[in-house]
Amino acid sequence: MNTYVPKKQSLIALSVLSAMSMTSLTAFAQEADTAANAKKQQEDVESIVVTGRNVSYANSAASEEMKKQQTPMTSVLALVDNLPGVLVTEGDPFGSDEWSTSISIRGFQLNLESQQIGMTVDGISNGNSNYGGGTKASRYIDTENLRGVEVSQGTADISSRSNEALGGTMDFTTILPALDEKLTVSTTLAEHNARKFYVRYDTGEIAQDTFAWMSLSSQQNDDYMDGSITNKRDHAEGKIISTIGEVDLTAYVSYDDAEEYTYQRVYGLAQYAQNSEWDGLTEDWSGVPYQDQVFREGWVTERENFFTYLKADFAVGEVDFSTNVYYHENEGAGKWIPYYIADVTDDGVGNPNSELDSSTTAYGGASQGLIYFTNRAGETLSPIAGCESSIGFPYGGGGAEIDPGCYEQGAIPVSSNRHTHYDKKRIGVNGDFTWHTSISDMDNVLRGGFWYEDYQRDEYRDWHKTIDAATSARYDNTPYWVQYDREFPVETLMYYIEDELDAGFAKFRLGAKQFNVDVSKDDQFVPENDLDVSSDSDVLISAGFVAPLPLNGLEVFGGYAENFAAVKDAVLERDDADVSTVEPETADNIDFGLRYSTPGFNASLTYYNIKFENRITFISNEDVNGIDFLESAAGGFLNDGGIESDGIEASIDYKINENFGVYISYTKNESTYTDDDQDIRGKTVIGSPEDMAVISFDYTKNDFYAGFSTKYVGERFLDQANTQEVDSYVVSDLYVGKTAYDIGGSIDSVELSFTVNNVFDEEYLGSIAPNAGWIGAPRIASFNVRFVM
Repeated sequence: MNTYVPKKQSLIALSVLSAMSMTSLTAFAQEADTAANAKKQQEDVESIVVTGRNVSYANSAASEEMKKQQTPMTSVLALVDNLPGVLVTEGDPFGSDEWSTSISIRGFQLNLESQQIGMTVDGISNGNSNYGGGTKASRYIDTENLRGVEVSQGTADISSRSNEALGGTMDFTTILPALDEKLTVSTTLAEHNARKFYVRYDTGEIAQDTFAWMSLSSQQNDDYMDGSITNKRDHAEGKIISTIGEVDLTAYVSYDDAEEYTYQRVYGLAQYAQNSEWDGLTEDWSGVPYQDQVFREGWVTERENFFTYLKADFAVGEVDFSTNVYYHENEGAGKWIPYYIADVTDDGVGNPNSELDSSTTAYGGASQGLIYFTNRAGETLSPIAGCESSIGFPYGGGGAEIDPGCYEQGAIPVSSNRHTHYDKKRIGVNGDFTWHTSISDMDNVLRGGFWYEDYQRDEYRDWHKTIDAATSARYDNTPYWVQYDREFPVETLMYYIEDELDAGFAKFRLGAKQFNVDVSKDDQFVPENDLDVSSDSDVLISAGFVAPLPLNGLEVFGGYAENFAAVKDAVLERDDADVSTVEPETADNIDFGLRYSTPGFNASLTYYNIKFENRITFISNEDVNGIDFLESAAGGFLNDGGIESDGIEASIDYKINENFGVYISYTKNESTYTDDDQDIRGKTVIGSPEDMAVISFDYTKNDFYAGFSTKYVGERFLDQANTQEVDSYVVSDLYVGKTAYDIGGSIDSVELSFTVNNVFDEEYLGSIAPNAGWIGAPRIASFNVRFVM
């Protein structure tokens, strides 16, 4: 397939040949060349044919066709869903709910429970992907500023900047500035009151060898369940590249402000069968606190992210150097509505509860009980003796204490708004060198580098009285209780070295890297709760080979890597958890495969085997009986055995003629627990399908394009014991578009595109969590118009 670039030589022309995917998908993920070198190239280059790059591990890149299958509003995470071995599920059609987002690769998970897949942005660490204070790539990059995504499914590149990369790495890269000045304006409209407005200005050459772009966007969409809330996101982004002397500079900045209302999971197949179109959250305020804990407007996450980096590339003799420094700040809050007020101050029998007094705030301590109803004086009331509650929703209902019908007339319901506040600051530096030399007339490449990051995550939780629980969710701005306040300093140092020798008949590489990670907790209320965990890795070995075979275009490759995931700061959150025995997670990854590439036809076949040990599992405080808002029950993290995965990944990318192409991928994966617990040993990993298949047809002719893609996801399990099996499902996407050029005036082109995701409105469970899952997004139709001026 061809990637088209401007008649004036593209800034990416020199590096595109070395930035190619295993499956030879159209690589809009090329690395940038310098502006100075780009200007030296001939100006009549119109297209570049991209073939698979011959590395010694399985990797693949999202194609331009995969990008067209999604709308400009869609999360950048969704673009890799059709790649072999990858499953991305999001509860919201546009990805505007990280709570319900899940990614699975070869049995490794990225979800509420686990962060086992690495993620980088322009090669820089994203700073963890967990829900509570983490940031996925979708919060850094606007989909319309995405140049490419490369996925290393298991044995990732040794230089990868992530200490979560047990099951591979996903690298999201941003676009380059255009050579000429232009303005791009895009509008997207979709069902459920969804709309996005986007504008990008490319400056052209603003100084010698200096180019830049900047963009702004704003989008929103209502929830698809009942349309009672609106998700919002405002985003700003910019990039500048310049050559000063012999140094190539790149600067990037991103700001993202999101307000996301979350969907709730359904607990078990019985609840899903009861109503497969409802997640159990309600659109109306009932005035009954126990029922209003699932008021949809109360389930909200607010996040602001600011990220910037400065990168320098230069050469000294035969050695190429690349270094960057970056800064990231993330702040926000997650909110819920507990159906009671926590009684944290002993006010004495018969006295009003000070928690109802707006002038008082308690700091630290623990709840001594729960207040459900009071009299007008603010004194706690008890239910009528012998009364049986008639409330059966949600979570099966509760006792007499939560039912207003079990109190004397005049009882006043009370409830809380619980806010968990996050604030994280990261600063880091990366450095790499590449030395091209020779040994006995054989080309040799020596690489090395380091990654250092110092970050601190602050987290505190406060409880606010609902002003009038009988009428609305509005809360008192002054909290009645600050439950905790703690800081989590984390220091990471990774360093690596690798040598690759081209022996002619094959290329061989051997490398090693190591992580030194220190994680701490500083309790601002109770210093006795402070913790400090060292999470250093052993020396991690990486090796591989690539060898051409006698058949022209066919090569064999193999790779081995020891991967590592450090103990996360979230592991230290619970004061009652023993973390002294928690160890970092490790995984040994083996890839072995074949690639075949000729003009118009590319194929790959990979076998992998992974042994994953010291799996860190979160013991959740939420189950079918509801949410433990106080986190008073047993909960925390522990090492819970391991996983063994093996399988095959296959893909074919075939250009039938100059207009019509087909892409096919198939994944056969068997991921099982290796725990000592005989009840789960040998059972299939939760949320991990054994079979996945994709077929995509894509058509282009002149300025018209269209495509249809279908993905099959096999059965999965909700629980470790494999007693609840989720049905397989098939989801299809359709896109149609046309671009008009030379329409007169100041407009260079107008592009119209129409996209339908989940064409046949398939009902299915998407993301999986232990014993629960989120309902998959329904059919969504979207329309986009883009002007380039």
